[in-house]
Amino acid sequence: MTTRDPALRLAIADEVSDAMSSGLGIVALESTIISHGLPTATSAATARRIEDAVRRGGAVPATVAVVDGTVRVGLSDDALVRVAEDEGVVKTSVRDLGPVVARGLVGATTVAATAYVARLAGIRVFATGGLGGVHRGARDTWDESADLAALAAAPVTVVCAGVKSILDVAATVERLETLSVPVLGYRTDSMPGFYVRDAGLPVPWRVESAAEVAEVMRARDALGLPQGMLVAQPVDAAEEMDLGLHERTLAEGLAEAGRRGVGGKDVTPFLLGWFHERTGGASLAANVALVLANAGLAAEIAADFAKS
Repeated sequence: MTTRDPALRLAIADEVSDAMSSGLGIVALESTIISHGLPTATSAATARRIEDAVRRGGAVPATVAVVDGTVRVGLSDDALVRVAEDEGVVKTSVRDLGPVVARGLVGATTVAATAYVARLAGIRVFATGGLGGVHRGARDTWDESADLAALAAAPVTVVCAGVKSILDVAATVERLETLSVPVLGYRTDSMPGFYVRDAGLPVPWRVESAAEVAEVMRARDALGLPQGMLVAQPVDAAEEMDLGLHERTLAEGLAEAGRRGVGGKDVTPFLLGWFHERTGGASLAANVALVLANAGLAAEIAADFAKS
């Protein structure tokens, strides 16, 4: 069952609605990882593992997607499988929400769209894999993920494994600073790089616990600060990709994307798929491990923040 707001075409699953009424912690989860970030054969099962990681951490999961023109916050089994397996699923950022809803399509929400929907629903914590950002070569293309603008506009705390290492990490960190989006390194002094633990840049602030993150959220609320916040947790050392393999695979993937004319929002899923195909499963193992870890940490933050 779901609670619907016809004016917004927003449907909130009963589990999520009950958690809101009871003052429990809730963690929003994106759906692009289900449709574009993981192999189709296993993505639905992995999505449920991510939701279970949230529950084990003491919060309620709220996976976001558009199904038949309705924005859903919390997915049934049937809806999740459709997002995972439907060949016509649309990668849906904020700019795409209107057309996807109006045309009654199935859409997998990106970080940007999920953060926007989380704000609509009143959810303050969001877990994902890696953050989008400034693409390599953006000085020529002006290619920048909508994730950054969304973080600047929605007061949602995003737990991730840092900026995707396939992007221009240094430029992305600079943009986050310009947009006044704080970055907290979770038990690290270095910005994580998604598949790798250290992208070679410092983080402005370090925190040691979920409770400390929640306290920063409360302080920002008290000050009326409107931006979101990034909590960057490195992938576990046991799951980190070999740096040499990472650099070779990235260089080859970028060259192939250029040859094929892949650009814009298609670059990231292309490169993620390239990594999955060319690293013998190493990138997939790292991807799944870091998302599960981020979901667990986000749950702890949400549970503590719900005590406010």
